[in-house]
Amino acid sequence: MATELESDLALQKVREFDPEAVEDARIFRDEVTLYIRPAHFLRACEFLRDEPGLKFSFLADVTALDLYPQEPRFELVYHLLSLETARRLRLKVRVPGENPHFVTAVPVWPSANAFEREVFDLFGIIFDGHPFLQRLLLPEEWEGHPLRKDYPTEGYR
Repeated sequence: MATELESDLALQKVREFDPEAVEDARIFRDEVTLYIRPAHFLRACEFLRDEPGLKFSFLADVTALDLYPQEPRFELVYHLLSLETARRLRLKVRVPGENPHFVTAVPVWPSANAFEREVFDLFGIIFDGHPFLQRLLLPEEWEGHPLRKDYPTEGYR
C-alpha cells in the first residue's frame, strides 16, 4: 500500500514542486489524501490546478471535521477532481481550535465561495480574504456553530 501511495503522480509532483508542502499522505480505497501544511496551501492548490498531467481544476466540495478535544481541533477537507484525467484528490489542512482562521481558496477555485460560507456557518472557521463571508444556512442572529462537537445538543437558550 505504501508503494502505491509513493507512486501517486499528484504526491510526487507536489513534493517536487514544494518539498515542505505535504506533511502526511494516505490512501484509502484507491483515493489519495494529502495533508498540506497551512503556510503552503495556496501555492500547492495553484500548482495542482495548473500543472500539466494533474489539472485539478474542479473543486467539488469543501467541508470540515471537528476533532474536539484534539488539537489542532479542525481539519478542512477539499475534494478535487481533474476533468482531464478523471482523477480525484482530497486535500486536508489542520486548523487550530482557538480562533480558527484559514486563507480562502476562492482565488484558486471560485466555487469555494459557497462551500467556505457553509463551513463558516456550521463550524465557525473564518476564511481570511473571502469576498462575502456571511452565514449561508442559518439566520444571522443564530448563536454558535451547530456542527462543533461542543455545541449544546438542544441549542443555546
